[in-house]
Amino acid sequence: MNAPAPTPENPEIPTACIVLADGTTFYGRGFGASGVIQAELCFNTAMTGYQEIMTDPSYAGQAITFTFPHIGNTGITTEDDETADPVARAMIVKWDPTEPSNWRSEQTLSAWLAKRGRIGVGGIDTRRLTRAIRQQGAPHVAIAHAKDGVFDIPALLQQARDFAGLEGQDLAIEVTCAQSYTWDEQRWAWPDGFSKRTEPGMKVVAIDFGAKRNILRCLASAGCDVTVLPATASAAEVLAHKPQGVFLSNGPGDPAATGKYAVPMIREIMDTTELPIFGICLGHQMLALALGGKTLKMNHGHHGANHPVKDQETGKVEITSMNHGFAVDGDSLPEGVMETHVSLFDGSNCGIRMVDRPVFSVQHHPEASPGPQDSFYLFERFVASM
Repeated sequence: MNAPAPTPENPEIPTACIVLADGTTFYGRGFGASGVIQAELCFNTAMTGYQEIMTDPSYAGQAITFTFPHIGNTGITTEDDETADPVARAMIVKWDPTEPSNWRSEQTLSAWLAKRGRIGVGGIDTRRLTRAIRQQGAPHVAIAHAKDGVFDIPALLQQARDFAGLEGQDLAIEVTCAQSYTWDEQRWAWPDGFSKRTEPGMKVVAIDFGAKRNILRCLASAGCDVTVLPATASAAEVLAHKPQGVFLSNGPGDPAATGKYAVPMIREIMDTTELPIFGICLGHQMLALALGGKTLKMNHGHHGANHPVKDQETGKVEITSMNHGFAVDGDSLPEGVMETHVSLFDGSNCGIRMVDRPVFSVQHHPEASPGPQDSFYLFERFVASM
């Protein structure tokens, strides 16, 4: 058992610790829920949107280090949830969350995490931790929060080493909807907030691999009548709704694992119809696999709201939101499929489209509006193609 003594730099007894699989240990101050979790560790460079990030289903199986220190200062607002509960397993920050200063705030970040069963760790040297993530490549960790400050470090180290990781894991099946539903809520607008779509629009079936609510809102606002189906839906189930277009959502895990059942569905739709198809994030990777491309695990992935992406066809650079640990191998794309977008950080693939059909996808998240509206044209392009 291990209970670190206070030091002049940290006069309080640490109540949380992060143990990396290589044995490196960080001590800090816990908030939110108590307990122990295992996860893949990533970092996110966004300055805002911590609630949306924690509730993004694409973060299943991961713990998030926030490089921006002011996390929690706007509190929590129910309207900002991207799904019903936080999906990321834990959050790590430099400074302890302060009392919120935001007219929309309904509760504190710490209270929200405690109620939703998620661990928070403050007082961490996030720069050092981020360097470790870059060097080790999304390390496996065990994170503990105990109010008495007593930790079994050898046991936590073993848990970190025993974590299976995300490669080969189909996590979409864990976060997808249990049954189909329709969606008519549109994007938030002052002063009325979220409005309902009432006019008839293009019939779109959205495959839920872990869909964010704001993606569905963007589809509705762009002119779509949206029906959401589970990730395991067959081509027959999709086509039974007589859609005018098919949308492939974001989601977590290894695309090759999810692709075992999703790729045959996408291929059948492409082989038997001329329907427009639009994919985002995991949906982008699913489409690439269905077209004959390959995906690969990245060293530490892309997670943030400041990623420059170049549109190869127009030459424009978009400031985008990213959240992915796997990527499409641009060199693997077959004839008839072109690379449309690339990351200006590392040149990795960020978009594809078929040359002769309205079938396209992007790796980044146009609904997150970091630009703020640099990429919304993608929703409009999808509607126009129908």
